[in-house]
Amino acid sequence: MNIGLFIIGDEILSGKRQDKHLAKVIELLGARGLSLSWAKYLGDDREQLIREYATAFAGGDLFFSCGGIGATPDDHTRQAAAAALGRPLELHPEAAELIWQRIQQMAAEQGTTPDRDHPDTRRRLEMGVFPQGAGIIPNPYNKIPGFSIDGRAYFVPGFPVMAHPMIEWVLDQAHADLHQAVVTRERSLIVQGAMEASLTPLMERIEQDFPGIKVFSLPSVDHPQWGRHIELGVKGGPDALDAAYAALREGIAQFGATVGTELVR
Repeated sequence: MNIGLFIIGDEILSGKRQDKHLAKVIELLGARGLSLSWAKYLGDDREQLIREYATAFAGGDLFFSCGGIGATPDDHTRQAAAAALGRPLELHPEAAELIWQRIQQMAAEQGTTPDRDHPDTRRRLEMGVFPQGAGIIPNPYNKIPGFSIDGRAYFVPGFPVMAHPMIEWVLDQAHADLHQAVVTRERSLIVQGAMEASLTPLMERIEQDFPGIKVFSLPSVDHPQWGRHIELGVKGGPDALDAAYAALREGIAQFGATVGTELVR
């Protein structure tokens, strides 16, 4: 199953905050033998979010969305997800109870008495208004939950301290069946004196001869150590990786290019 990631927020696109989700999600997936198929950065634009979520729901991928699930005017994720699905929004009873527990906890810490009918309480409960039929994702940091749709779309806060353990919970509790004991590996080498276009037939032959192996090419024109070069490699499960790499290396030698540093990941 393809796995995708949305990272939501004008503050990311403007540079006010640096994204911390992409690298962490790649790490969490990799620890379970999984990989990220795509990622998108989006601003706080409801119409754009509706379009992107609708495309993702129609595509069938499993995906995570980080950010925009609060209840302030610049938060649009919950509303956009509902619109993309064509479902109404409704207060999730379990989410409401968890939010109320958090309100009570905060009141106890401040020495005040919580009021369920207070306007501030009602505004906080808005954070538990999800698309109809949504499930909840527990938040170990402050109880305010995220939500899930149909067991394949997961919406969590933008705060990394909340989002990352919530994503980890989803991967382990809802999708343990996707975990793979075999983690994808990479072997590559630095090639000098060749152009990508000339090496393309070799790359295509490697993928054809070794099903399940992917060949990658990362050119550079100004590397401080290797100068103009191509990092050419293979990635996949260990069963065929070494044989594919050997074939790749032999093909490069026959081509007459210079082989430099070899890398293993």
